[in-house]
Order: sequence, then structure tokens, then C-alpha cells
Amino acid sequence: MLKTPLKDQNHLFHSIPTSEWERLLPHIEAVEMPLGMVMSEPGMKLSHAYFPSTAIVSVLHALENGTSAEVAAIGNEGLIGISIFMGGGTSSSSCIVKSAGLGYRIKSHILLEEFNYSTPLMHLFLRFTQALITQITQTAVCNRHHLLEQQLCRLLLVNLDRLPSNQLLMTQELIARLLGVRREGVTEAALKIQSAGFIKYARGQVTILDRIGLEKRSCECYKVVKTEYQRLLPERMAI
Repeated sequence: MLKTPLKDQNHLFHSIPTSEWERLLPHIEAVEMPLGMVMSEPGMKLSHAYFPSTAIVSVLHALENGTSAEVAAIGNEGLIGISIFMGGGTSSSSCIVKSAGLGYRIKSHILLEEFNYSTPLMHLFLRFTQALITQITQTAVCNRHHLLEQQLCRLLLVNLDRLPSNQLLMTQELIARLLGVRREGVTEAALKIQSAGFIKYARGQVTILDRIGLEKRSCECYKVVKTEYQRLLPERMAI
């Protein structure tokens, strides 16, 4: 059984009422979430719901030609597995760990039972789902209408919000895949941001030097999503 302080490792965990938390606690299992771990694929029925702590998971949509793009990122503010309680059973997206770390998991049938039994838990998870939908839709608009440099700033900020430090481990190949663009475009955009003094990029490691400058260079999409998360999940929400 996990100790109660671990409740603070995930924002949804922290917001679960005491009685519901005590019922779920015996069923929570700590897990490692290594880089590249495939947590779900299109049409896959999940055996567990995952609650990241220090890991970050990328929600990707792929096309028939093999290309893909990230539509959302999930870290310690949320969970992977909304299809468990939304009624569809499966999802059309893939979830892959893009920043290795730790997390927790609960068997799907246990989570669904508690979701159906507890109104406060249901409302909490539905608010997270609404915030996630906002992130997905805003990302779609951003990828269509904003400059690659702005998209890169947004991507870096979204990941930075979900990590305890100002350093991100992200290769240009990974960034290009997440944004659904060519690597050459990422190189050009990263050089512009680095020349402005906002980041330092070397050997797959991005160090954020000027967060305020990065936010100003980003488009409005970052702020829109962050504001919605804070509105729907205000307690202890850092993003």
C-alpha cells in the first residue's frame, strides 16, 4: 500500500476527496514510465489508467501515410485513460512517453467502479477531460495557423510546466515528430529562439534561460490552454 504523501505526486490524486482516496489507495501501483513506452494505441482497450508523476506522455494522432503530430501532452496534472470512463472503451489516438519518469496506475475496472459510484470523483475527472479537450482543439488551431517558431515556444512551455526543472531532454527529431513538421524547420526555429537568448540547445538538451521571453514569443494558444486548466482544476494546479 502506498503512503498518503504520494497523493501529492499527481494533481488529480491530490484533489480526490478523502473517502474516495482511501478506497482507491490499496489499488494504486507505482510504475516506471521509460522513454518511448507505448501506453495506448488506436482501438486498444486499456487494462489500467495511468497517473504520471515525473513523466510526460504525448497524445499522438497518425495518418495513413505514417506521419503523426502531437495533439496534447499529459503530465502530473492528469491521467491517461479517459476512454475508460467516457463510455467509448477505446481511443483513436496513441499515447507514448516522451519524457521518462515515474507514475502510478490503477486497474481500469477499479477506476470505473469508483467513477460510477462517486459523484465528486466523476466531476473531477470530467473537468480534467474538458481541459484536455481544450488543449487538443487549441493545438489543432495552433498547428494550422501559427508560425513554427511560435509552435515550438508553446511546445517547450507545455513541457516545462510539467517538469520540476528548466531543462528538457528533446531531440530535434522528436520535436519535429511532435509538431508534424520537417527537422530542418525545427532547426531554423530553434536557432531563432536561441539567438534571442530564450533557450540554450545542445545535444538534445534544451535549457530554458528566459521563460518570460519564451511566453511572449509564443502564440496565445499556450495562455488559452493554461487558463482553462486553472479554471477547471484550480486546486494545486501549477500549469
